[in-house]
Amino acid sequence: MRLLVTRPDEDAGSLVELLAEMGHEAVSAPLMEIRLQREVKIPDTPYQAILITSANGARAIGKRLEIARLRNIPVLAVGGASAEASREAGFRDVEAAGGDVTSLVDLALRRLEPGAGPLLHAAGSVVAGDLKGDLEARGFSVDRVILYEAIAAEHMPEAASEALKSETLSGVLLYSPRTARIFSALVREAGLEDRLRPLAAYCLSQAVAEGLAGLPFARVHVAREPSQAALLELLEPEFRPG
Repeated sequence: MRLLVTRPDEDAGSLVELLAEMGHEAVSAPLMEIRLQREVKIPDTPYQAILITSANGARAIGKRLEIARLRNIPVLAVGGASAEASREAGFRDVEAAGGDVTSLVDLALRRLEPGAGPLLHAAGSVVAGDLKGDLEARGFSVDRVILYEAIAAEHMPEAASEALKSETLSGVLLYSPRTARIFSALVREAGLEDRLRPLAAYCLSQAVAEGLAGLPFARVHVAREPSQAALLELLEPEFRPG
């Protein structure tokens, strides 16, 4: 298949390689740009644990001068990709949740104690769910530090427009509700809705699929769990739409 990849450049490279290994061709057209917030300071606090909710958050904190004093603090990551990025950033004690904020809250409740110290959430300017609120409601203290901003594209990237107009695409991969909403807005702005009629949308979660409401995709597939492995399973030959 020929697939449109909408992930930021920082995430797209490894995904394009995985798709190639599976026999698919990828057209990379990032819908967001990641900008680090270097002026933001991470408090010099004895944190019990660090919460990572995206690979970009892991990469952002890994580039900070403060990383030297943070490396030995346990990390709870939202899923496998963010856990791998955390290890690559230099963290030694990393555990992955099931791929969404709810599973990360559950993991924190199992592994951590409210009285054992505050938590650091390495976040972006836009967050999915209310990790801080959910944990503080259970007695934890959470410092959310915004380390990066994900800037939405103002217009449909040329690579995406050309691929849609060429009618050679098989589908679109979408990893977040925000990306789905951006895609929806840009495809409408460009007048490309009809080009979606023969295509499939492959969504990481039901919330992602809901961001595509009203678009005329031939099929909208949702991963069985919010992980990249489960999303890519939808592309396997043995997958049959339910």
